[in-house]
Amino acid sequence: MAQKPDVGWKIFAGITGMAGGLAARKSLELIWRKGTGRKPPVNPESPDVGLAEALGWAVLIGVGMEVTRVLVTRLAVRQWEHTTGALPAHLAKLKDELTND
Repeated sequence: MAQKPDVGWKIFAGITGMAGGLAARKSLELIWRKGTGRKPPVNPESPDVGLAEALGWAVLIGVGMEVTRVLVTRLAVRQWEHTTGALPAHLAKLKDELTND
């Protein structure tokens, strides 16, 4: 059975994730405005938004947010390990399992 992350890690990861997500969203909106000259669509599902615009925004926001999530999580793990001297519990257990196989 997998070990659950401890409370400290959950709080730290949650805060860094939210901060990274907010920064990424603002950055992606800026990129969209600079590239298209318009604000991003508020509701890409609306029939008032062209299909190309809706798909373009969906791809940009989807890829951008996922890349941000991976980067922020990796940075958070690195900082956690630097601060505590150990990986978060769930990652330490996974590492042990992988090295013992």
